[in-house]
Amino acid sequence: MKKTNIGTRAIWAGEKDSLAFGATQVPVVHSVSFGYDDMDDWYEVAVGNKEGHIYGRNTNPTVQAFEEKIRILEDAEAATSFSTGMAAISNTLGTLLFPGDRIVSIKDTYGGTNKIFTEFLPQQHIEVELCDTGDHEAIEKEVMKGCKVLYLETPTNPTVKITDIERVAKVAKKVGAIVVVDNTFATPVNQNPLALGADLVIHSATKFLGGHADALGGALVGSKELVEKVYHYREINGATLDPMAAYLLLRGMKTLKLRIDRQNENALAIARHLKTIDIVDDVFYPGLEEHKGHDIAKTQMKGFGGMLSFSVKGGMDTVRHLLPKLNYSNRAANLGAVETIVGPARTTSHVECTPEERAAMGIPEGLIRYSAGIEDIEDLKEDLNQAFQSLPESLTVKG
Repeated sequence: MKKTNIGTRAIWAGEKDSLAFGATQVPVVHSVSFGYDDMDDWYEVAVGNKEGHIYGRNTNPTVQAFEEKIRILEDAEAATSFSTGMAAISNTLGTLLFPGDRIVSIKDTYGGTNKIFTEFLPQQHIEVELCDTGDHEAIEKEVMKGCKVLYLETPTNPTVKITDIERVAKVAKKVGAIVVVDNTFATPVNQNPLALGADLVIHSATKFLGGHADALGGALVGSKELVEKVYHYREINGATLDPMAAYLLLRGMKTLKLRIDRQNENALAIARHLKTIDIVDDVFYPGLEEHKGHDIAKTQMKGFGGMLSFSVKGGMDTVRHLLPKLNYSNRAANLGAVETIVGPARTTSHVECTPEERAAMGIPEGLIRYSAGIEDIEDLKEDLNQAFQSLPESLTVKG
């Protein structure tokens, strides 16, 4: 049977086996436990020799449907889920790394991830080497020294820097390193890291997968062997995805292709529009030809994503005046929703970091993260125009 396109898979994949009573939608199964009259059947399910569920911290029918959908979308052998995206990251690293191990990553990961690298892993006597993002020679050099894990995030949050997954994954394979890629910004619609050599792919499902800012969740896909190891760590440590959240994420994923296509278009149009505004210092979006990672992104991505960022002259003084004037943007610490969302990095992606730490990562205090929604693009551009026009003269002159 011919493999269906991703838009069709987003709607149909993973749901059939979870339907009940002739329903066309996956039910929300809130039961914490699942009963058995036959003691031998119960045992076989409990030890994993037979399909079924015994306890909600381990598995759940609604959650299983969500896992199967993201597994199929990423074309992976296996998938498991978590209560949040950070739970997916921390549980994965907690499974793979032990005292004395070494991990290589980049400096521009999400703030929470960066805190794991700079604060928590060193406490466990795990060596962490963070390379300049985009410096592939430096990444390859550090990987060749030996490491257990190569961890990538591409595009990065919030400056949307790009790493060549295929290139560095080849080097990682030479030293037996496990390649983990956070694919939250790109989504399976725009990028498939497993096809580029990654072993594991992580998603904060809270963002683009769900798409409606109403459910927390995380996901991990990859080889059956590795995913089962992480699942075992998660089931014991308890970062379980709630079945109601799984249902909301499933519902959101049905429109994933439609939303991402529109957000790709809107983000590129907004990035180009911002380039025409004098008070804007710089615009960061891989879809712009002048973006440092544009050529790589064009090769490994099908679309450039719904996320961009831009810096403004006048720094936080300008940000304080500008953002409250936007009518069609939520000022919030989230991204990937149908509504446009804006916010400075210091209160969104890197709130956990000090100003000095943000500066070291190339994140100015006047950087604005912009998550393009699915609104009509002319309305979004006009909204930006009126917000910039409302700035006091003291800021525009200073700019």
